Amino acid sequence: MAHDSKVFKAFNILWIVCALLFCAQASAVGINDLTSKDTASGLKEALTRGAELAVGQLGKPNGFLGDARVKIPLPESARAAEKLMRTFGMKQQADELIETINRAAEMAVVEAKPILIGAVKSMSFTDARGILTGGEDSATQYFKRTTSGAIGARFLPIVKKSTAKVNLAGQYNQYAGQAAKLGLLNREDADLDSYVTQKAMDGLFLMIAEQEKAIRKDPIGTGSSMLQKVFGALGK
Repeated sequence: MAHDSKVFKAFNILWIVCALLFCAQASAVGINDLTSKDTASGLKEALTRGAELAVGQLGKPNGFLGDARVKIPLPESARAAEKLMRTFGMKQQADELIETINRAAEMAVVEAKPILIGAVKSMSFTDARGILTGGEDSATQYFKRTTSGAIGARFLPIVKKSTAKVNLAGQYNQYAGQAAKLGLLNREDADLDSYVTQKAMDGLFLMIAEQEKAIRKDPIGTGSSMLQKVFGALGK
């Protein structure tokens, strides 16, 4: 009877050891153990989530104007003229121009959502794996590479429509065009609409980068089991 008890205890200890080893092995699952389906699904969910949050954050009243990180000022080379305007009692006009270009960006950025989501849907498994194992902004760089042209083309007419309501926009373009010819202003800043379009895109990708960083840092906080599984594997 005592012998049976010892055998039973030994069996229990062996079973516990095996269970612990199995758990340790299971917890060590890393990126190489994820299936292509897991990787693609997790990345697509993360990218879609990040894009939607970034667009939602910027595409609302004061999304640009009320956020110092993305608020669009006049080009640096035009700020001397802005200062003179304020000095000579044209503060309202200067404020109106700055508000207009930021409102234009807020309206335009909403148009980026279907383009970003389209880029997610067309993403290959190789793209997904490269993003997952790349740097902390590799998803943002993927978006920049695959969507910048289409987003810029979609933003520009919206920006033009908005700035056309402000006469100062035309005056700025006339002044800036001459300054650019003289080498006093960058060509990309010589047209207010192009300048605002680029700044709106910069703000969008900045917010996407922040969303990507947050998801990588705390996939559990997203409440998504797939994101926890895929991004959690990076730390294994």
